[in-house]
Amino acid sequence: MKPKESELIESISKTGLIPVFNHKDIEVAKAVLDAAYHAGIRVFEFTNRENNAVEVFKKLKLYAERYDDLFLGIGTIFTVQQAKDFLYAGADFIVSPALIPEVAKYCNMKGEFWVPGCATLSEVFQAKTYGATLVKAYPGNLLGPDFIKAVLSVLPDLMMMPTGGVEPSKENLNSWFGAGVTCVGMGSQLFRKDWLTEKKYDLLQEKISEILHV
Repeated sequence: MKPKESELIESISKTGLIPVFNHKDIEVAKAVLDAAYHAGIRVFEFTNRENNAVEVFKKLKLYAERYDDLFLGIGTIFTVQQAKDFLYAGADFIVSPALIPEVAKYCNMKGEFWVPGCATLSEVFQAKTYGATLVKAYPGNLLGPDFIKAVLSVLPDLMMMPTGGVEPSKENLNSWFGAGVTCVGMGSQLFRKDWLTEKKYDLLQEKISEILHV
């Protein structure tokens, strides 16, 4: 395992939560990143969902350099060109909603950490053969903790991360971690629109800190 990958895995395992966030306004993105970091987050996923995502990410990556122990990656990557664009912009890792062989091969060739999205045991196994060490179970709300248990019963050395529908409640988080996940990805359930609109980043920081201590 490469040093960068080893450090990433250690950070992911230690916090157990990867915020998944996107916004077209760089100032909002900066404020959210600050709140997440001060709450204890060390691995953050920005997502490629707005037309200006590359431009915002470039600025956010430069801003994030003030935190020397923070990994900033990019999600919602479907093509090799997208992977190239964001890796050039400084992304520390790549996350895809699906298992995309071309993206896997490109990241492997470049020695970059990548996380594929899988929804069946066949896809998870294929991801493992491509060299994935962490697999995104997506959409998490449809697959559920029992899917995680089933996968890990036959592929116990693989790390799993459900994303999509993971709730910031003790009961929901306990069900996922009880099933054996390494971490969870959390987006819309965590980033309340009213908090962002009203710039209540202190509440966001408190909520993230609360989740990290469940």
